[in-house]
Amino acid sequence: MELFPVSLEYLLTAFIICLSPGIGVIYTLSSTLGGGMRAGIWAATGCTIATVLHLIVAMAGLAAVLHTSALLFQAIKFAGVAYLLWMAWGILKDRGGLSVQATEAAPAGKLIWRGILLNILNPKIPLFFVAFIPQFVPAGSSVGLLAELGLGFTAMTFVVFVGYAAVAATGRDRLLQSERAMTWLRRVFAGSFAALGLKLATEKV
Repeated sequence: MELFPVSLEYLLTAFIICLSPGIGVIYTLSSTLGGGMRAGIWAATGCTIATVLHLIVAMAGLAAVLHTSALLFQAIKFAGVAYLLWMAWGILKDRGGLSVQATEAAPAGKLIWRGILLNILNPKIPLFFVAFIPQFVPAGSSVGLLAELGLGFTAMTFVVFVGYAAVAATGRDRLLQSERAMTWLRRVFAGSFAALGLKLATEKV
């Protein structure tokens, strides 16, 4: 496979985008606080797998279908909104695998699956790939360069999310010892998921 040079501008822009708090970051942080570093890594894995799936969708041209089909876009969007609000309620009530208290970590498969669902139900991600990546592709370039840029973005996503997990794991013990801090953390994470859900509900094609 022919390798293509990746611009520093692309890498820096992609890093800033990955670093920006969103659904994946919040899910990774809450999973780490609830189940430790290993749980955070599995959560980050699920979010990254969803990013790869979205990349495949974008590369196959299905993002254009989402862009032109308002009904399909709305159906996926509101499924995502409902799931985000369910996550917010579960964390607020400190329920089971959605708890941010110190508990036995949920099975790896469940953590990965939640990460996939949270991100796969956001129809804006494939549209983002279509809008963002081509800006860094010179005219006449092959599909191979698009694939490399997309895979580079997903790899950076995983590294950044694991970094967030490592930071959360470092201060986890201290936070878990404070009931007041954990109460506020539940409210912050629940509020964040709810806000992201409401933001997604107002998105337009």
